Amino acid sequence: MIELFTARTPNGFKVSVALEEMGLPYSVRRISFDRREQKEPWFLAINPNGRIPAIVDHDADDFAVFESGAILVYLADKTGQLLPAEPRRRSQVLQWLMFQMGGVGPMQGQANVFHRYAPERIPYAIERYQRECRRLYEVLDRRLAEHEYLVDDYSIADIANWCWVRVWDWAGLSIDGLDHLGRWLEAIAARPAAQRGVDVPAREDEPRRTDEDRVRTARGMLA
Repeated sequence: MIELFTARTPNGFKVSVALEEMGLPYSVRRISFDRREQKEPWFLAINPNGRIPAIVDHDADDFAVFESGAILVYLADKTGQLLPAEPRRRSQVLQWLMFQMGGVGPMQGQANVFHRYAPERIPYAIERYQRECRRLYEVLDRRLAEHEYLVDDYSIADIANWCWVRVWDWAGLSIDGLDHLGRWLEAIAARPAAQRGVDVPAREDEPRRTDEDRVRTARGMLA
């Protein structure tokens, strides 16, 4: 069985959505940012970078994998799902996965920080990261104008990008005029596995929080 160490973040959802799509049995260990569990020695032994998500594959001699993109590739290779075997198509999927890992995720993450969590409002930083996110969304929109999914068939690249883009409003962004992107967002949101995956860990397990609590937790997560 796969043991998933995660929390309710876009990067965490990438792995839970993939696990649901692949039909792999897995257990979940919620990592508490309030208690800074991601910095505890036991977790650093799994992920030296002290970030979620991470997995331990107990069917493979307790093999640990960290970094969400690396986990997606590992799971795809393990199951033969959501990543083509043909070299060129595999490369295309990996290119769009890296587009998310190197572009959408970091830029939208910074947009979130400066729009939601920074102690001081810095208009230059907010505008810079929101503008770059919009540019990246436009790249996706142009691609999706010619493809149902990023590489025609649904893949780990779609999962990775969707888990971030679906929360565009949290970063103060807009998808107005990006009709192809909107169509793609809705198509993936309608998938039962995606719906289950973005409820891992379950929201009802969380304690009641004020907005101030959420900001404090987010700052702890980023530290």
